[in-house]
Amino acid sequence: MMFTVGVILFALGIGISIAIHEYGHLAMAKAFGMKVRRYYIGFGPRIFSFKRGETEYGLKAIPAGGFCDIAGMTALDELEPDEHDRAMYKQATWKRLLVMLGGPISHAIIALALVFVLAVGWGLPRLAADAVVGQTTCVPATQAPVERGADGLLTGGELAECSGVGPAEAAGVRAGDVIVAVNGVETETFSDVVQEVQPATTSVALTLDRAGERIEITVPVERVQRYVVQSPVDDPREATVGAIGVTSAPNVTEYGVLAAVPATFGFMGDLTVQTWEALLRFPERLPAVARSIVGEDRDPDTPISVVGASRLGGEVADMGLWEVFILLLAVLNLFVGLFNLLPLLPLDGGHMAVTIYEAIRNRLRRLMGKPNGPPVDYTKLMPVTFVVMVIGAGIMLLTITADIVNPITFR
Repeated sequence: MMFTVGVILFALGIGISIAIHEYGHLAMAKAFGMKVRRYYIGFGPRIFSFKRGETEYGLKAIPAGGFCDIAGMTALDELEPDEHDRAMYKQATWKRLLVMLGGPISHAIIALALVFVLAVGWGLPRLAADAVVGQTTCVPATQAPVERGADGLLTGGELAECSGVGPAEAAGVRAGDVIVAVNGVETETFSDVVQEVQPATTSVALTLDRAGERIEITVPVERVQRYVVQSPVDDPREATVGAIGVTSAPNVTEYGVLAAVPATFGFMGDLTVQTWEALLRFPERLPAVARSIVGEDRDPDTPISVVGASRLGGEVADMGLWEVFILLLAVLNLFVGLFNLLPLLPLDGGHMAVTIYEAIRNRLRRLMGKPNGPPVDYTKLMPVTFVVMVIGAGIMLLTITADIVNPITFR
């Protein structure tokens, strides 16, 4: 039941994001005195509409986007007598750019709001996959038995009490240090650190990143009794392993309302960088999506469609992971906002590229004593626009098929 509710809520969240995106264009256009003829959510047959002022608002049957019809978006647009002076293509460059930025900016605002809610309600996860030291501790000599229950989950495993200074602290390791290598072997996660330290018998050489500075520290190893699991399906077994007395930093940091404000902007900065990097990798990941349709294991790092995203939303809702639900919506909004900035027609970034080209061209013409050139002829750009639309439709069909046949899953 909750799975279905989660799918519906996630799809509704996507629909609201689309509506706010188009409203961003509308609000900017109206603020600069341009005429907005129509504001619709969806495509295809009209379900209902109403008119307020000079703008018609409505909903269409196919929930695959929306549009905001601004008079004179291009010079090809036929204008009514009252629209000539208010045509978008006749406005100042900065006004046209802000109108086109209205959509992507709206997605950024939505993502910021969702991340703030996440920070206050659940805390913000650590985005970097690194081995950050949370604490340096003494090293307990023994561990209580670890057992796998009938549900497959591990229970027990409490560590014995200990006192004093542990080897890592004595050697100079501090909380907040990032362990980037153990004995020259790179460690991307804290699990990698444990894997390299446990076989050691005398000492280990740690390579630390401390506030951007690389430090080499040799730490003595204590041999202790622990229960280890070689793989997720293996039962725990008792073994004597190496330990140095460090714990990982918490994956989630909680914030109060005031502290959440700067934390939200910092998190958004890191998330934007990661999302942009993922967007740049988007084309090279498509072959893996195609291979997953014919039976290859689906890589979790491959692109997904709104169908796959909604399915993931349903899964995490069913598991009660509403913080993941919110983060998924935030990431989706950020991705869509950045994607729309790509300089390709018919995306917002494509229209912005044309506007910037006209501004640079006209500036150069004026320097040469010539009048401004005519608006860009969009008919000459139609072949390129058509190719982009066909490729986009193909990618959408590919990812939707993969999300049905071989979906990415949290379970």
